[in-house]
Amino acid sequence: MMENESEVKEQSGRRMILAGDIGGTKTLLGLFEPQDGRPAPILARAFTTLDYPGLPEMISDFASDPTVRGSGVATACFGVAGPVLDDVAALTNVPWRVSARDVERAFDIRRAVLLNDLEAMAHAVPVLSRDELHPIQLGEPVPTGNMALIAAGTGLGQSLLHNVDGRFIPSPSEGGHADYAARTESEILVLRDLTQRYGRASVEHVLSGPGLVNLFRVTHKAPCLAVDDASDPDAPALITASALARRCRGCIDALHLFVDAYGAEAGNVAVRGVATAGVFIGGGIAPKILPALTDGRFVRAFVDKGPMRPLLSRMPVQVILNQDAGLLGAAVHAATL
Repeated sequence: MMENESEVKEQSGRRMILAGDIGGTKTLLGLFEPQDGRPAPILARAFTTLDYPGLPEMISDFASDPTVRGSGVATACFGVAGPVLDDVAALTNVPWRVSARDVERAFDIRRAVLLNDLEAMAHAVPVLSRDELHPIQLGEPVPTGNMALIAAGTGLGQSLLHNVDGRFIPSPSEGGHADYAARTESEILVLRDLTQRYGRASVEHVLSGPGLVNLFRVTHKAPCLAVDDASDPDAPALITASALARRCRGCIDALHLFVDAYGAEAGNVAVRGVATAGVFIGGGIAPKILPALTDGRFVRAFVDKGPMRPLLSRMPVQVILNQDAGLLGAAVHAATL
């Protein structure tokens, strides 16, 4: 009897979840307790990704916290910015090779998995509360339909959530690296500049923090008082602030091009997945440019799909305000392991 009680105590002490959202610039690690529907956060920390040679070293730093040490982590899930093959990932914008098996062995975790970062974020979508979302288009949600997710930040990610017998099953995607499709004369100028600069133009070359800087270089024919150096890491924030305050015509034009392209690509993802249950805009950029996303420009580009306009006009579109949605989604998936 005492032996069984000991086993129960050991198992109950190893129910905790380790979750991670590994980005090109910032990584979030969190300790969660499983609960019905949505795991409860116990502790979360942000790390500068390139401050560490790899994920195990970062986890060791996180695990040194007294709250984490000895908590008994049973399962772990990490969203990574790159394709995942057999639970191994070479990150797209970071010189890391991440292996789930290495994490299991190093930290005595029963089960660890890797997901594409947007696939991980997509697991959070069904559990988000109303106050974590900002509607851009109300639409008419179809509960039996699919959902779609797109998120611009350091890069661009996408995921489709397929409705399978009432459960939303996210799929991985590297759609941000697909070809950029110019639709207007202004966008053709952008396309020409990008092909000269990079050899080809991907969607991520436009829809990302660096992408906004690429647009800035096209729209500025004269020096900009708001941004002295386009290579400054703060340039995307400076361009956005200047555009929203209407201080610089070139910055305004750059942000308009960004919003047009964001709406158009969100519409592309929506029609590919027939996302009648809703389209969600994640990532770090959208909440910071809400005034530009809600003035009608985004929706006009979103629905401008010829015969698909009526379908797209009925799709709800919402911005995710929870900046930890990727971390939460990793925890949601880890709870199912």
